[in-house]
Amino acid sequence: MNGQQQQAYDRGTNIFSPDGRLYQVEYAREAVRRGSVSVGVRARDGVVLAARKHVRSPLLEAEGIEKLHKIDDHIGVASAGHVADARRLVDFGRRRAQTDRLRYGEPIGVDPFTKAVTDHVQEFTQQGGARPFGAALLVGGVEPRSTEQASRTIPRDGVDPAIADEDPQPRLFETDPSGTPHEWRATAIGANDDTVREYLEANYDPQSSVQSGVELALSALAAAEDGPLAPEEVSIATIAPTYQTLDVDSRRDTLESLDLLDEQAS
Repeated sequence: MNGQQQQAYDRGTNIFSPDGRLYQVEYAREAVRRGSVSVGVRARDGVVLAARKHVRSPLLEAEGIEKLHKIDDHIGVASAGHVADARRLVDFGRRRAQTDRLRYGEPIGVDPFTKAVTDHVQEFTQQGGARPFGAALLVGGVEPRSTEQASRTIPRDGVDPAIADEDPQPRLFETDPSGTPHEWRATAIGANDDTVREYLEANYDPQSSVQSGVELALSALAAAEDGPLAPEEVSIATIAPTYQTLDVDSRRDTLESLDLLDEQAS
C-alpha cells in the first residue's frame, strides 16, 4: 500500500507528498543537472554568459547548437536541461520584453523580466495535465536607464554631467524549475555545476572587467571538463551594455592565451 501511495505522488505533477515534496519538480531539476553546463559571471561593467555545447557527432554543425539566446539588446540568457523546454522559455521571454517596450516605451528591467519568467515557470508546477519545465536559465543583463535619464538632452560639446559618472548595473539571475529566482555574482547550471561553482568561488573578483569575466568563465568550463576546450564546443556572450557574441576566432584566441585550447581541435 505504501508503495502504491508513493507511486501516486510520483506520477502527480501537482500533488505534494506527505513530506512536502513535488517529485516532478525534483525530476525537472535532475534533467537540468544532466544538461551541458552553462556559466554566468557578473563583472563591474557587464555580464558574461558561457556555455559548453555537447557535439555528439563530427557531422553535427556545432554553430547550430544554441545554448545562448538574445532576449533584448540589454538581456541574454544561457540554458541547461531540455533544449525544447528552454526554447519555449526563451520565446516567452522575448514576447514579454517586446510587450513591455510597446506598452511602456522603455526596455524591461532585468529583475522584472526574471520574475515574469519564473512566474510562468511556477504555473506549470500547479496545473493538471502539464509538467514542469525541464530547463533552467541564467539571465544576464544591464539595467537600462530610466525614461527620465534617457529623455535628457546631451550637450553637443560634451556629456550630461548628471549621468556621466553613472555606472552600468549588471544583474545575473538563475531560474529554477520550481519557479524560484536567485540573484548571483557568478554561478553555473547543468552538469558538474558544483565543480564549476567551487572554481568560481575561489577565483571570482567582483571588480573584474568583462574581459576578465570571459577568461574566468572559460577557465571554469575547463575545470568542469578537467581538460582543454575546443572553440567550436563553447559559446560566449557579453552584455556590456548590449548583447554581443564572440566568434569562433575570438574564442580560439582567448583559449590559447589561457593555455586551454584543445590542440586537436580543427
